[in-house]
Amino acid sequence: MESSSILLLFFLSSFLFQSSLSARKLTALVDKQPLTITYHRGTLLSGPISLNLVWYGNFTASQRAVISDFVASLSGDELNQQKQPSVSSWWKMTAKYYFNSKVSQPVLTVGEQILDESYSLGKSLKNVDLAALAAKGLKRPAINVVLTAADVAVEGFCMSRCATHASSTRSSSGRFAYIWVGNSAAQCPGLCAWPFHQPVYGPQNPPLVAPNGDVGVDGMVMNLASMVAGAVTNPFGDGFFMGPATAPLEAATACPGVYGKGAYPGYAGELLVDPTTGASYNANGAHGREYLLPGIFDPSTASCATLV
Repeated sequence: MESSSILLLFFLSSFLFQSSLSARKLTALVDKQPLTITYHRGTLLSGPISLNLVWYGNFTASQRAVISDFVASLSGDELNQQKQPSVSSWWKMTAKYYFNSKVSQPVLTVGEQILDESYSLGKSLKNVDLAALAAKGLKRPAINVVLTAADVAVEGFCMSRCATHASSTRSSSGRFAYIWVGNSAAQCPGLCAWPFHQPVYGPQNPPLVAPNGDVGVDGMVMNLASMVAGAVTNPFGDGFFMGPATAPLEAATACPGVYGKGAYPGYAGELLVDPTTGASYNANGAHGREYLLPGIFDPSTASCATLV
């Protein structure tokens, strides 16, 4: 397996984290990094792309709906009649990575959904298992997304990553990109579902209310969003990133812990608050859903841009 596993660094300064390319080590954060994301002349994903969802373990129908509705919201306000700010507006923020390329920004849709409720590979997975599960989905043109339930342990989960994007090995049929995201509710919500849970380290501010009422799944959406942004703009490790190729910061992971204006370590920024539920969010999605999505690094200004 050719790994391009992005250590999502949902790390706030020196506490919180998520995941990165080639099993990124957390200590790499202290190394001096370039000030902007640059293009390394490699492949960008483009055109119509299906996100095939591989559900590994026990997910309720409502949990699956939260995530599949998020994916369905990525491309097209008209289809989903999203209020502003919207999930699709967030996705359009990645368009700047395509301005000077010969390909167009991909249009993302929900593909096939595969249920593995029998835990066919057990409840403790290695990287090779994630690759095997990802291979169950259609290979191209697609990104296969492996989603593991709260009772599934994954190599490096809660230690150095909350999610990963990677690619298959080269073959005559080409390579395909895939993503893994774990439900941290029972294992490390303070690391992988902040700000909907008190952090393990740093200021112990009260957690925000999760917009879909599920700390683990709302955290999965945040991490999935970061990984999708990285997977399309740096699918095989030679696209857009800053820092060393073995430990890159990408479109969303270059903005750790930034969800709204004024964000700083331990504070997610100024967010919208639902007057009925008290939940914090920054994006509207399909079927009236609300989500909290990460900032996107703007290569034209070398700064993090947010929806609110």
